[in-house]
Amino acid sequence: MAVDGLPARKAALSLLSGVLTRRKPLDADLPQLKALPPRDAAFARALASQTLRHLGALEHALRGFLSKPLSQHKSGAAMEILLLGACELLVLKTPAHAAVDAANRLAASDSKAVHFKPLINAVLRKVANVALPEDAARLSTPDWLWQRWTAQYGDETAQRIAQAHLRSVRASESDQNRGAPLDITLRADGVAHPQSAPLFGLSRRVIQDGRVEDLPGFSDGQWWVQDVAAALPALLLGDVRGKEVIDLCAAPGGKTLQLASAGAHVTAVEKHAARMQRVRENLARTGLTATLAESDARDFEGRAALVLIDAPCTATGTIRRHPELPWIKGAADVTVMAALAYEILEAGARMVMPCGRLVFAVCSLEREEGEEQIAAFLSSHPEFARDPIQAQEVFGHADWLTPEGDLRTLPFMLEGGMDGFFAARLKKL
Repeated sequence: MAVDGLPARKAALSLLSGVLTRRKPLDADLPQLKALPPRDAAFARALASQTLRHLGALEHALRGFLSKPLSQHKSGAAMEILLLGACELLVLKTPAHAAVDAANRLAASDSKAVHFKPLINAVLRKVANVALPEDAARLSTPDWLWQRWTAQYGDETAQRIAQAHLRSVRASESDQNRGAPLDITLRADGVAHPQSAPLFGLSRRVIQDGRVEDLPGFSDGQWWVQDVAAALPALLLGDVRGKEVIDLCAAPGGKTLQLASAGAHVTAVEKHAARMQRVRENLARTGLTATLAESDARDFEGRAALVLIDAPCTATGTIRRHPELPWIKGAADVTVMAALAYEILEAGARMVMPCGRLVFAVCSLEREEGEEQIAAFLSSHPEFARDPIQAQEVFGHADWLTPEGDLRTLPFMLEGGMDGFFAARLKKL
């Protein structure tokens, strides 16, 4: 970092404020980190991410030393500065003198927070003498999610899910600190790739440091970034070589690349031009081919024996990689996204040819977006039936399968974690 670390902390404050005050996804503001040296950028991302990951627990620790909530109108960024300072003290284990001094200097740079420097200084000096609450995982899970998860999975599993989101990481120069391991999918066995540990099939978990773009094999298109759980739905279509496949909601393109590299003739459908550009860039980098259709999935007219839907959802299965999600979304979003996804499921079903297969997937932990969608669909579509997934199709992991034969992964189900995914495979009679 810079000698005093202030640029990195200012960047972290900007990231945190973007999430908490403007409800912006963390990734939306990450480009600003490109102006910082790599070590500063890594620390800024670590600090903002870990503050969001432990947000509820940090607020709990701070409340013990605040007589009343701080008004943003009067105090500006004072609360965010306190949160960052508490994270440095309790999570990143920054020495107290450095963390408190950094918070004071952050406050001095804010026209409103500067008037709260004595309070910030006093509170953080007290926080330095306490520990992160033992129930940090529960405290850092908003009630709207905790109540849903306990109802759906039970208290013990909800606790394990929440705990999986609190990965403790270091903010060192060599740790780019994405908050979760980096998984990649190889385009074939034996291609150039970074130092990594094999997972399942062509999925590997990277252990080599460095920017993704600089890792071996990336510029040559030998692999792409894809969580191991996200790589499973495409495999459920079976042998796709030489077959026509429609990939709905295709961006950023991981499943399109999987299918194309397996020999399928893929039509990738994506509504948003900017997101379709990412698919186009990934295809160009890997040298793979697919037909691209910039269209709302609900309006696309096509027919194929195989259709894959990675439906839009609240993405609560990806919180380990996107710690801001619990704080920028709410229960109402589940209802809205489930309704949209069901419309896309209906549209995708119309594209499936007789005796064909449909795989519906979401990276959500919410039953309304997964299990309940399929139950509702099958109850009103007698021309479809569930095609149960077998354990050998998911590398022997029977624990990833529901009693009905659908895929349901949870964040704690693999050492180092994996995304929470639901997928069901249906056949058209």
